[in-house]
Amino acid sequence: MLVDPLVLLAFLPAALALNLTPGADMMFCLAQGMRGGAAPAIAASAGISVGGLITVTLAGLGLGAVVAAMPWLFGVIRWVGVAYLVWLAIHSLRTPLTGRDTPAVRPSRAFRDGLIVNLSNPKVILFVLAFIPQFVDPARGQVLLQFMIFGAALSIGGFVVNGAVGYFAGGIGRAMVRDMRIERVLRYVCASIFMGLAGKLAWDSRT
Repeated sequence: MLVDPLVLLAFLPAALALNLTPGADMMFCLAQGMRGGAAPAIAASAGISVGGLITVTLAGLGLGAVVAAMPWLFGVIRWVGVAYLVWLAIHSLRTPLTGRDTPAVRPSRAFRDGLIVNLSNPKVILFVLAFIPQFVDPARGQVLLQFMIFGAALSIGGFVVNGAVGYFAGGIGRAMVRDMRIERVLRYVCASIFMGLAGKLAWDSRT
């Protein structure tokens, strides 16, 4: 087999533990669920998972060598992510959650946002480069395919966990927005989550 079953069995609990650890992706799905309901939250989780698979593919193709040759690339990616999260925060503040003229949160847009947020987080790249190679066996050949197998397991687990968080947040959000005062608070909560993620990403640039 391309991947040793025992190695895969060792990888799965570690991947699940990482998926269950609260982080930027989980908080993003939480905010999407509170703001737009279950469908956008699940779509955002799918976008995050696809972003993870793209990162794994690039890592398998030699992303580490590219980053080593151009260390400034991390800074560019990071600040693009900061700017996008700030824009999402401002959009959350300016767009009501309820009302006749309120546009629905499109799952396609939530998917795109999740994809961009994941791809613009350099820590995801660093994690992939540090974690997955520990389980890859070059002697078995097809290194890229091995990366993809482990990355798929990690992404599927993340999709289930983050999607579940967003799904249940969507139910809470629908109940809360019946009161317009709570609706305003909820908008500020969502915006605060996005701004908090942007601030954390900016602060990480100092280390």
